[in-house]
Amino acid sequence: MALVVQKYGGTSVADIGKMENVARRVLKSKEAGNDIIVVLSAMAGETDRLIQLAHKAAEEPDEREYDALISTGEQLTVTLLSLILNRMGFRAKSLLGYQVKIVTDKSYTKARIFRIDTKRIDEELKKGTIVVVAGFQGVDKDGNITTLGRGGSDTSAVALAAAMKADVCEIYTDVDGVYTADPSICRKARRLNRISYDEMLELARAGAKVLQPRSVELAKKYEVPVYVRSSFTDEGGTLVTKEDVEMEKEVVCGVTYDRDQAKITVVRVPDRPGIAAGLFTPLAQHNIMVDMIIQNASLEGYTDLTFTVSRKEIKKAHELVEEVAREIGAARVEVDADVSKISIIGVGMISHSGVAAKMFSSLAKEGVNILMISTSEIKISCVIQAKYTELAVSALHDAFELDKG
Repeated sequence: MALVVQKYGGTSVADIGKMENVARRVLKSKEAGNDIIVVLSAMAGETDRLIQLAHKAAEEPDEREYDALISTGEQLTVTLLSLILNRMGFRAKSLLGYQVKIVTDKSYTKARIFRIDTKRIDEELKKGTIVVVAGFQGVDKDGNITTLGRGGSDTSAVALAAAMKADVCEIYTDVDGVYTADPSICRKARRLNRISYDEMLELARAGAKVLQPRSVELAKKYEVPVYVRSSFTDEGGTLVTKEDVEMEKEVVCGVTYDRDQAKITVVRVPDRPGIAAGLFTPLAQHNIMVDMIIQNASLEGYTDLTFTVSRKEIKKAHELVEEVAREIGAARVEVDADVSKISIIGVGMISHSGVAAKMFSSLAKEGVNILMISTSEIKISCVIQAKYTELAVSALHDAFELDKG
């Protein structure tokens, strides 16, 4: 008998019929003798609907009330699935974040999990109960409801799997695994049977929508095996696990893109100690994540500094940077929201040369200009004009022959 955590995304619980399909899948694992914890997202589109309501009620909603509102989508799905499971003759109980006690910090809309109290779940599992937990939500030390950010149900599931020492965490979604590229824009994309935590983390950070980055971080830290599968078929699947020798043979495992990018350039910045800290500290204080950063060589005591943030946060970021730019005497602030980020990822890069040159040459052949470059041991990212996104993905997929297993 194993302890299995199963997470189902919004498209998997979009209506009662699909919830019944989820229930049958849950019961199949239960009847095989496993203890089951189910983690659910809100119905597809429900969180967006709640966000729109919040902004109709107030242009800039209070973050505490905002989290209390948008967390209700998961309350709906966990209670409905529990009702369905009970109707099918199996004992099931729904639990919200505060009932489990998924304790987080106070960073509303982007809360991070401190700890999970496993006592109540343990008690229910001993009774043979199928425990259905609301994803995406937690509670701070003062009892306020918090949410974990977009894709937070993945994080909820992996965190529960780690806390409960589960044998596996199964992430069910609308795709049957992790692909070498987005199949919707690259016909030759191939499903991977296995991928390392590090590769999956870089893919997620670089724009792949299959798993939320924080969930992969937790899986790696606590060595939780994560199996990405489709809710609609028993075929396929990708295991996210520890790196092995076979994985290193593949130089590049995938190419991905992120359209949620905006580029900010602060022109003619005084080149002296403390300037960069002065620019980025206000962004950090407002929980605005900065991705790529480039600083030009100093010329006559001045430099240009360029960085990227989420397109959704560009308005606030621009306001904050404009204020600092005035204080430090920079010439101006330029914003470009018509960009995207293209990345190639692979643990094999560590032991192979010429990967960057091959990437840049492939883009050049297609007439794609590179605006920014960022590298790590297993990733190379380029910011390009958004209109070339699909072209760049296909060109790189072909260049590295990712369709060949």
